[in-house]
Amino acid sequence: MTTNPVNPALLATVGTKTAAALALLRSAVNEHAPVVFANSLGAEDMLLTDLIWREQLPISIFSLDTGRLPAETYALITAAEQHYRQRIQLIFPQAEDVEACVSRYGINGFYDSIEARKACCHARKVEPLQRALTGKGAWVTGLRAAQSATRTSVAPIAPDEANGLVKVSPLADWSEEEVWAYIHTHNVPYNALHDQGYPSIGCAPCTRAIEPGEDIRAGRWWWENPQTKECGLHMVDGRLQRIVKEGTSS
Repeated sequence: MTTNPVNPALLATVGTKTAAALALLRSAVNEHAPVVFANSLGAEDMLLTDLIWREQLPISIFSLDTGRLPAETYALITAAEQHYRQRIQLIFPQAEDVEACVSRYGINGFYDSIEARKACCHARKVEPLQRALTGKGAWVTGLRAAQSATRTSVAPIAPDEANGLVKVSPLADWSEEEVWAYIHTHNVPYNALHDQGYPSIGCAPCTRAIEPGEDIRAGRWWWENPQTKECGLHMVDGRLQRIVKEGTSS
């Protein structure tokens, strides 16, 4: 929900957590520079964008343009850049990787198997992310432990062995209500799809609105088992990374 349920107790909690998030970001800059923020353009990441740019933290911001994002996401990029008078760096997939994936699985082959879907995610998201993180000491994410069954163990700061750096998740202990309270209080730009029942937004073919009572990430890869619903960006298990890269499901 994107309605504004702000009350004094909630505002106090958000204020405390905001201070903690800023402290974590500043600590990451001091201890692990250079630091980058991989902005998925979801609600959590727009909150972090506001923190970074409002406080003028030396953290560069990039986003992965997979080539299949919703029109509303591109509109948000424009709105955010105009609001903050800053530019979000867009990282694109390698054309040959996308061509090879489409040639093997078909343009919408990701619906047919987990193998095909992970291969598409690897070409369009994982490989571009790995390029963007090269040479960096830490990367910031908008992960929250409450987002899904695959993210319950999210820690505020942890080693990212797959990418060889530190992963910083300042919103790990935030609730959805707290995220939206911050967004409304600070007039943060957000994706129009959030007001249409999309709490989690990825590529257009792989994202749908959710029904009342569903998990907030139920609209992502909705045809799969909840335990498999990650694109590979946040997998730390080497075997899982290898499975995605090689395009095998065994």
